[in-house]
Parts: sequence; structure tokens; C-alpha cells
Amino acid sequence: MTEVKIHCGDCAGWLEKAPTGCFHLSFLDPPFNQGKDYRRFDDKRDAAEYWQWMTGILAGVRRATAEGGWIYFMQREKNAEFVLRALRESGWNFQNLVVWKKKTSAVPCAGKFGLHYQIIAAAANGKSPRVFNRLRISPPPQPGHKIPRENGVYVTDVWDDIRELTSGYYAGDEALRAEGGERFHKQQAPLALLARIILSSSRPGDLVFDPFAGTGTTLIAAALLGREGIGVEIDPENVKCIRKRAAEKRKADAAAMEKLREYYAHTENLRAVWGDSFARARQQSGKTENKPEKRLLVA
Repeated sequence: MTEVKIHCGDCAGWLEKAPTGCFHLSFLDPPFNQGKDYRRFDDKRDAAEYWQWMTGILAGVRRATAEGGWIYFMQREKNAEFVLRALRESGWNFQNLVVWKKKTSAVPCAGKFGLHYQIIAAAANGKSPRVFNRLRISPPPQPGHKIPRENGVYVTDVWDDIRELTSGYYAGDEALRAEGGERFHKQQAPLALLARIILSSSRPGDLVFDPFAGTGTTLIAAALLGREGIGVEIDPENVKCIRKRAAEKRKADAAAMEKLREYYAHTENLRAVWGDSFARARQQSGKTENKPEKRLLVA
């Protein structure tokens, strides 16, 4: 597991000092401006102000991203129009709109269909991505299919096989919990989600960035996959949680990732994509970060 770096503070200001072209992949999962009660963030802003802020963050990330590097921007389905506009206005080149279909029950709505998915917009910095690994998975047969595919199937832009970490039974050991067993963070992302993004759009040794690090799932997934992870988080309690999670090298995180490896077993050149051999070789050789990243990775 490679090193995890987390900075406590506001990502907008931090990005102004980040070196140009150092990130290879970023995952953006910000507060959705729904009026939630965050300890260190006003989640009820004027819509125009919120999207101006988001566009500024996207522009800052793009400046600090290498040519062909990726960003994955997750939001509510109703904000798809604003997400695509913000990406376009900040200079990103749109590639895919991923539908992450939830496993739990749909949210009922009056006067329209119930809500059952989130969107993740994927975009590249420049004309074309520097890397894209076509992943193959081994899902169980769908209704109407008699037997599993012998060599699995390619991942598409509809992700209906990744379970969110719900507050109930399915959160399992992967969910971070405070004393007494309560969930530490109700919006914790599953490792399976970040693993798919990282495996698809980066190489071992790349630098993966998360400006709203939350509980550090992006950074942990990156570290377990032989990438460097760096994040910014405004809440000091979350920062403590991330540092503790990384230092403890939780068995639940490692077990979840090992299970995923079996799921992607039919992916061509999986060992090279996964990054475990890279991480071991790097550790044995005693190599440190690339020079452009050194200034950035000081805690």
C-alpha cells in the first residue's frame, strides 16, 4: 500500500498553490447544495453561487492536471445540465456520462418517476485521454440469461453492480464507525466505486487527487492499487479519520479490494493495471515520488 497524503483546509485556496500538470486523475464528489448539516460547510447556497464555485474548482483541478488526465465528477441526476456546463466552461473535454444505479429502493417522488441513480461525468484534460483501461467484470447472469459469460463482460456506462454503503446491513465492515457503532459518515463512498474509476483511468504510480476527501476512500483505493493518493478535506474530524484509516491499514479495506480483484479477473493485463507488482518493486527499490509531485506531497 503506497502512501496517503491529506491536507486540512479549503480546496479552492489549496489548488491555487498546486503545481501545474501534476495530477493524473481526480474524483470530485462535493456537497450537493441540498441543505445538509455539515460541521464546516454551508450546504445551502444560492444556486448561481454554488455552480460558479464548482466551475472554479474544476478549472483549478484542470490546471493542476497533466495533459490527457481524467476527472470524474459525481452529482445528483437533476444537476446533469449544470455538471456538463461547468465542465465545458472550465475547459474539460467530456467523455462519458456514467449512470450509477443504486441497489437500495428508489426515492419516491410526487408527480414524476422515483429516483434510483446518480450521475458521474467523466472528462479529459485535452483532446484525448492519456490512458483508458477496458475492464472486464464477472457479474452474475441477468434475468433471461441462462449461464454466466465465460470471459466476463466489458464495463459500460451503466454501473448497476456496485452497492452503495447503506446505513443498514449492507454497509458491513467496510463502513467506518464511531464509538457505539454509529456510522462515522453517512455519505461514505464504497471502495468498489473508486476502484473502478482508478483502474479505468490511471496507471500504477500515477497521482490521484480528491478535493473533497470525506473519509478518504479515494486515497485508500489509490494506495491499495499502487497509485499515489492526495486529498484536501475541510473538516478536521474527517482528516483525523482519514489519517487513522490509512495508518491502521484496515483489514476490511484490503478484503474489499481483494474481492474486487476476483471480479475483474477477465480484464486483459490485469496485473499491470492493478499495480501490486509496481508497488512492491517501488518499495524494494526505495524510490520516492517523482520530482513534480514532491512539493505537493508534503503534509
